[in-house]
Amino acid sequence: MIQRSPAHIEAQLSDDDNRSWQQLLSDSITSPRELLARLDLPADKWLAGAEAGHRLFQTRVPEPFLARMERGNAADPLLRQVLPLNLETGEAEGFVSDPLEEDGAIQTTGLIRKYRSRALLMVTGQCAINCRYCFRRHFPYDEQRLGPADRQRVLDTLTASPEINEVIFSGGDPLAVNDQLLSQWASAISSIPHIRRIRLHTRLPVVIPQRVCDSLLAWIANTPVQVVMVLHINHAAEIDHSTRQALNQLRSAGVTLLNQSVILRGVNDNADALENLSEALFEAGVLPYYLHAFDPVAGAQHFDVPDEEARLLVRELLSRLPGFLVPRLVREIPGKPAKTPIDLFSTGL
Repeated sequence: MIQRSPAHIEAQLSDDDNRSWQQLLSDSITSPRELLARLDLPADKWLAGAEAGHRLFQTRVPEPFLARMERGNAADPLLRQVLPLNLETGEAEGFVSDPLEEDGAIQTTGLIRKYRSRALLMVTGQCAINCRYCFRRHFPYDEQRLGPADRQRVLDTLTASPEINEVIFSGGDPLAVNDQLLSQWASAISSIPHIRRIRLHTRLPVVIPQRVCDSLLAWIANTPVQVVMVLHINHAAEIDHSTRQALNQLRSAGVTLLNQSVILRGVNDNADALENLSEALFEAGVLPYYLHAFDPVAGAQHFDVPDEEARLLVRELLSRLPGFLVPRLVREIPGKPAKTPIDLFSTGL
């Protein structure tokens, strides 16, 4: 279960909401019953299954994300990403708790090393939203919690590894912690001579756009190495006016914005949805980067889209979009030196 802890800094308020991002995070919906009630969905049809899924992986939905959902529509693509279902209690062959075998890639507490030139820092186990398909829904975050001595070991390990030139802030969601801590990490890591980039993997500017506040922009602007932010947006409906405003602020601070999506059954498993997503991303100043084939994590098998089907969808995108708006279809295979591109023109089709 993902652990939660409050953040402790002041944040800029949005024009249309007098709550800080910390308050919005704290006020997230964590009850399946409340989630169904807020969306006018009948409890007699959905509650039992939602509570069964919730017992395995808790519900968490921030208010700004909820506001983009269509009331009364259980098939809403945003709701489908966060609504617990009884399907999560079933078992399926090949769907496991650690599909990317990250447990074996932990170099020191809080530091995962899967690739030669990049290292992933588990800044926190906290997320702003619990996506039902999360490949880390079973991750032992408690065991990777970073204390002061662990933080120094991370820095020592990075310093002693000159082949590493990029550190990825991940979790959980790294932007779920306060900017003072993030600034300290960024300052310490960017002082290592061979580090060229810091990358942030985050969903928070999308699900709580108020997270893009003055203190976040300040430490990013003061970081001497390049800062890249890889967002996680699966559907065009996730991008609204407040999201675009937040992303524009990040771009103005010099952040390179990319997006990685997961192809998900019932969310974006059609060419129209993927085309609309790429267009909406680019209009918001974000470049489509990866479209991930589904990671076979236990409890989320109902989201799976076979690679053959994914190939056909991306081939259709090639006929609809300019090449720079077509994300690379990839699969992460444990032990491989990089993400593995899926051949779009396999003779098996």
